[in-house]
Order: sequence, then structure tokens, then C-alpha cells
Amino acid sequence: MNRILSWKEYFMALAKISAKRSKDPNTQVGACIVDEDNRVVSIGYNGFPKGCDDNIYPWGRDGEFLETKYPYVVHAELNAILNSNKSLKNTSIYVTLFPCNECCKAIIQSGIKKVYYESDKYSDTDIVKASKKMFISAGVELIQIDKTFELIIK
Repeated sequence: MNRILSWKEYFMALAKISAKRSKDPNTQVGACIVDEDNRVVSIGYNGFPKGCDDNIYPWGRDGEFLETKYPYVVHAELNAILNSNKSLKNTSIYVTLFPCNECCKAIIQSGIKKVYYESDKYSDTDIVKASKKMFISAGVELIQIDKTFELIIK
């Protein structure tokens, strides 16, 4: 008998699949927003804003600020929030990488109450420390999901 994915595994798998849409050669991140009835509300991945050609803008991490991806990329969490066409009050977001401080503010302001995340590889940075401080202050629940399964699509 096939093993059935739990809801958490299923939604994190959707976030992982969404991350594969990102053209970022270094960090592909995906996000999936889910309502209280386990219905997908929105999905996002990190990339440039609509109308900004992926072949014109830089994907690099090093160099002068305007020659890097950082001033141009929209993070997966913000894309998922902006892609939604309904209220996000009391929803949950599944993200492959712990949210930065800017995405944290958007998550809190949009009414999302739970953040499920897989990787916390930047936990020692001030950006993530600021995120965690704001999430805790705002009463947003943080749940790390172990990398206990690998999605295999046949």
C-alpha cells in the first residue's frame, strides 16, 4: 500500500515544487498558503516582478548592490501573499526557507497565524533574529518541519 502524505508533508511538497519555478541559480524558495480547511489559497516562489525580464536583471549575489539580485527579487512569501485574491486572516504559510524580516512583516500584516518552514540555515543572521522577534511579538506560531521525506513523482 502506498504511504499517504500528511497535510504538512503535502503542503511543504507544494512549496518545494513551487521553488522549482524559480530561476535563481543559488537559492530557490517556494511558499504555499493554506486556509483553516486545508485548502490552498496561494503559491509563490522567488523571482523578479512581472514585466521584468529574467534575462536582463542580474541573478548574482556579489558585487555592487544594483548589479546583484537583491534590489529586484520578490521573495516567495511575498509573491504568495500578492498572488492571493482572498483574505489571508488565520491562514498558514509553508515555506522552504525561514522568512526574512521583510517577508515577516508582510506575513504578520496579512493575518497569517502559522509559519511552517523547513530550512533555518540563516538562523544566526540579524535578519532572521529580527523576524523571529517580530513573529513572537505578533503571536505567529513557528513550526519547523523536519526533512523526513523526499517527494518522488513518477
